[in-house]
Amino acid sequence: MASFEVIGGHPLKGEIVPQGAKNEALQILCAVLLTPEPVTISNIPDIRDVNKLIELLRDMGVKVGKLASDTYRFQADAVNLDYLDTPEFVAQAGALRGSVMILGPMLGRFGKCQLPKPGGDKIGRRPMDTHFLGLEKLGGKLTMEGSDFYRIKAENGLTGTYMMLDEASVTGTANIVMAAVLAKGTTTIYNAACEPYLQQLCKMLVRMGANINGIGSNLLTIEGVESLGGTDHRMLPDMIEIGSFIGLAAMTGSEITIKDCQIPELGIIPDTFRKLGIQLEFRGDDIHIPAQPHYEIATYLDGSILTVSDHTWPGFTPDLLSIVLVVATQAKGTVLIHQKMFESRLFFVDKLIDMGAQVILCDPHRATVIGLDRQKQLHGINMTSPDIRAGVALLIAALSAEGRSVIDNVEQIDRGYQYIDKRLSALGAQIRRL
Repeated sequence: MASFEVIGGHPLKGEIVPQGAKNEALQILCAVLLTPEPVTISNIPDIRDVNKLIELLRDMGVKVGKLASDTYRFQADAVNLDYLDTPEFVAQAGALRGSVMILGPMLGRFGKCQLPKPGGDKIGRRPMDTHFLGLEKLGGKLTMEGSDFYRIKAENGLTGTYMMLDEASVTGTANIVMAAVLAKGTTTIYNAACEPYLQQLCKMLVRMGANINGIGSNLLTIEGVESLGGTDHRMLPDMIEIGSFIGLAAMTGSEITIKDCQIPELGIIPDTFRKLGIQLEFRGDDIHIPAQPHYEIATYLDGSILTVSDHTWPGFTPDLLSIVLVVATQAKGTVLIHQKMFESRLFFVDKLIDMGAQVILCDPHRATVIGLDRQKQLHGINMTSPDIRAGVALLIAALSAEGRSVIDNVEQIDRGYQYIDKRLSALGAQIRRL
């Protein structure tokens, strides 16, 4: 198990380029299964979860060619369906949360798929009901072996239908869309997710020959087609990395410029950090964060305490709530953090308290942060990364803290942030991998 040794308390300075969006990659990569023609994808992040998914696709029979450090060409003209019955597939897919995204394209194109219960961060319940309920409405028949292996078939093909999703699940919507583009007739999906990742997937499928209307809204109408062709696709920069770097700059009092951010795709992320008092300057498509000795949390118009909560798009993404929480610990003022979607994502707060932060964990979903206004610096401790996002939040805390911190289990962080130690070292961070 690898660790980061961090000597904190040093301001950083420079430019940093965000990686390609991890959450987009997991959908886009699986969409190559929908066509036998070549698909070229660029701006792919070089991170563990994405590399494992590429490896899984290769072992399933997809031809994979690396054209550049961030660009691959895929061709799924000889998918080996028998591989899904092997112990190797069960081990690979079971260790990777992103493997769930093969369900829709495999069912749509080949009429069947199977999958062990996928892994991933332990951040609370992550049910797959939306995926399977939607695929069943299209004509898939689900059977379960025990409680952790799923088989789904559509022996008579898929047929379009109307459905209202029980939740606006991004991955659930993506799976249903990828199946529906090859179904017969019209599929209408209401309460569909409309995150930029999902919009990117839909735009890519349209270039491949799909007929999708309502992209960017929560009402999608899909006219099924007989087959899809190849295309080229470039992924968006990772909005979670961008938000993390904004938080890093504020927390460490650093002057940082984040390059090539695709600002129009960030939604309310910049404004949410501005509510914490963080200054952001848009310079073309770059975001410049000047060094700030102090930043003050806003209040509501009546003077009551600000609440920052997660919500489906265009609301604030849950993946950045841990960053907001950490940044608030050195702000002036108080904020209530409300994590609605996952009940275990705030369970890293005890480590921040050990570092000297004033945080009250009200319940598994809510924490109140009383900012220290830099009057008292956090101090370094030994800790363990519980999941990707909390791990980076703790890393930001360590970089701002006085003294030495050691963060164990940084393989978790590697799953979502490529070469994060090297990239932060280039900004002047004192961080070393043990």
